[in-house]
Amino acid sequence: MTLTPVPAFDDNYLWLLDNGREALVVDPGDAAPVLAALDARGLTLAGILLTHHHADHVGGVDALRPRLQGPIYGPVHESLPEPVRRLQGGDTVALLGLRFSVMDVPGHTAGHIAYFAADAGLDGPLLFCGDTLFSAGCGRLFEGTPAQMHASLQSLAALPPETRVCCAHEYTLSNLRFAREVDPGNAALAGYTARCEALRAAGRPTLPARLGTEVRINPFLRCAEPALLEAARRHAPLKLPAVPSTVDVFATLREWKNGFR
Repeated sequence: MTLTPVPAFDDNYLWLLDNGREALVVDPGDAAPVLAALDARGLTLAGILLTHHHADHVGGVDALRPRLQGPIYGPVHESLPEPVRRLQGGDTVALLGLRFSVMDVPGHTAGHIAYFAADAGLDGPLLFCGDTLFSAGCGRLFEGTPAQMHASLQSLAALPPETRVCCAHEYTLSNLRFAREVDPGNAALAGYTARCEALRAAGRPTLPARLGTEVRINPFLRCAEPALLEAARRHAPLKLPAVPSTVDVFATLREWKNGFR
C-alpha cells in the first residue's frame, strides 16, 4: 500500500491510498490533482470516502465519477453529491482489501464521520479524520457544540498511539504556534515544532501525524491537564465556572484559537 497526500487549493490534502493497481481517494474537493495522480501511476479509482459536506471536500466528486469503478461512501446526515452510500458510526467499509471502521465525530459539522483501518499494512493503523482532528489542533465548530467536539476528539485519542492521522489541511505550523502559547512548559512541543518546520522548509508535508504524538502535544486532546486548565483560566477568568469541566476548558481554548494570530 502507498499513502499519498495530494495537495489541493491553498492547504488541503486529498488522501490517495493505492495498492499499485487500484486506489481510493478521501475528500476529493478538487478532481484535477486526483486525476493527475491516477494517470501518473496508471491507477484505477476504486472508491471515494467522504467525511463531511464542505465544498473543499466534495467539490471534485462529480468530475471523478466517469473514472470511478466503485462506490462513494459518506455520512448519513449530510448533504452530499448523490448518489452516495450512507454511513454512520459502527458501520464498516471494505475497500482495497482493507476494513475501515466508521466513527461518528460531530463538531466541525453536525454529521462528520471518520474512517479507521486497524490493519492497513502501512507502519500503523490509518485514520482519515477530515477536519475534526488536525496536528496540534482541531476543526472549528461550524455546526456542532463544544461538548460534541470534545467527545469526538476523545474518541479519536483513544485509538492506538501508532495510528497515522490523515487530516485534511496543512495547518500544523500555525496550530503549533497556538499550542506553544497555551502550553509553553510542554517540552515535547519544542522538538515537534522543529521537526515540522524542517519538513515544511524542505517542501514536505507534516502529515500524517502519529496519534501518540498528538496526545502529548495537542492542547485540544489535553484539556484534563492542569497546565491547560490554568491557561484557560488566565485567558478567560470570568468565563470559566469555579470547578470547570474538560468541556469548559475545551470551549475556552477553541474560542481563544478562533481569534489567535
